[in-house]
Amino acid sequence: MTIAPGELAAVYRDPPDGVRVNMIMSLDGAATFRGVAGPLSDANDQDLLLALRGYSDVVLVGAGTVRAEGYGPVRLTAEQSADRRKRWGTAAVPPIAVVTHTGHVPPSLFADPAQRPILVTTARLAYERPQLRRHAELLLAGDTAVDLEAAVRALQADGMRRILCEGGPTLLDELVANDLVDEMCLTISPTLAATAATPRPGAPALAVPIRLRLGHAVTVEDYTYLRYIRPRDTETSS
Repeated sequence: MTIAPGELAAVYRDPPDGVRVNMIMSLDGAATFRGVAGPLSDANDQDLLLALRGYSDVVLVGAGTVRAEGYGPVRLTAEQSADRRKRWGTAAVPPIAVVTHTGHVPPSLFADPAQRPILVTTARLAYERPQLRRHAELLLAGDTAVDLEAAVRALQADGMRRILCEGGPTLLDELVANDLVDEMCLTISPTLAATAATPRPGAPALAVPIRLRLGHAVTVEDYTYLRYIRPRDTETSS
């Protein structure tokens, strides 16, 4: 099925009562390029990310992603606020909830004093770094390691039932391992990123991702078969 870019957000308007994960992946399986997802994305994917935030009660992110991407508070448009008020009786901006064992997060996260982030962390860290409570809400889930199941249940018990997880891969793995994912939204980026964890002796790193062209997308019984092609110079030599 093909839809216009302006119709993309509409097909995600029914968030689950639970954890919705939104991730991007290159054709060769990379979730990031040089540590960030931006080079894999495009304007439509970025618009979708912002739209999904408007459909959530809280945005759950791993600390590594927050540091790499320089996360700040969620910003909603006036249209999004009006839609939230009409649908759910609230125009409140979803807070960012950061899963962290160290409390090391960028200053950009605290850019708006009116929007205190939530640090999902351990009782040990709260004891060792009591100053964290000055600028953030602490959700304690576990004594020495974060218990994600307890964290998700605590968020929902506090009225944040629609949880949007934006990664990164480590947090996604832990959510899957704990059977906490209710919906997976995956954008397949038409790029090759060459960011495998295994060493490649003699192989240079890519300067930018290599973008391919979609040849076809065929859906058969809920499976999507994609063919991507490297664009070639159409001119022929004489």
